[in-house]
Amino acid sequence: MERSLLDRLAQDRAAKRPVVVATFLDTGEQRLLYLQGKENTQGIDHAIAEAARAAIVADKPRTIDSAQGKVFLNVFNPPLRLILVGAVHIAQALAPMAALAGFDVAIVDPRGAFATPDRFPGVSLHDAWPDEAMTALKPDLRTAVVTLTHDPKLDDPALAAALRSDAFYIGALGSKKTHAARLGRLAEAGFPEHELARIRGPLGLAIGAVSPAEIAVSALAEIIQVLRQAGPA
Repeated sequence: MERSLLDRLAQDRAAKRPVVVATFLDTGEQRLLYLQGKENTQGIDHAIAEAARAAIVADKPRTIDSAQGKVFLNVFNPPLRLILVGAVHIAQALAPMAALAGFDVAIVDPRGAFATPDRFPGVSLHDAWPDEAMTALKPDLRTAVVTLTHDPKLDDPALAAALRSDAFYIGALGSKKTHAARLGRLAEAGFPEHELARIRGPLGLAIGAVSPAEIAVSALAEIIQVLRQAGPA
């Protein structure tokens, strides 16, 4: 690899940006592909860009045939992330479970009495309002977002930000009635039906969970299922 590309790759890894190194096997040329949102893939065949995005989501390298020849796509991913909006009892159970599963966990809650180091030891805490916190956290293809507060003032801005991002999973706690009302508010805010379908609500696999810990298990199981089997929400 050329030194300039190696230096850029090192910078990307330090900044925790997902990047794919595309090696064109017929020529030996290498390029770094950045596939967050609308970032530039100029000069790259659409099939290569889509395969690179899929490789990032699956976290596995692959070789593909394209209009530009055979290409090896090597993935350099940052850690998985889980953004929890609401420092509630379910979050207290879900945060350590997710950390054990390899996620970097962040808690977003402007209510200082809830989001404390005593309740969430070793977890990154953000006391800004969710819209501001989500702007700073920048959810990407390696990020799951879960809202837990039942408070539209907190959950709705976070969900709106998540829908505008590449987050691979978006989940929201609440009953079917609560979720229907939530979807109605977001639709009024301008989100079309196909985008709202990305939100998993009520969140979690249907395992009959009752306690906060059981709900946390069902939520993490669904997140992993989407990540490993179904692809992005």
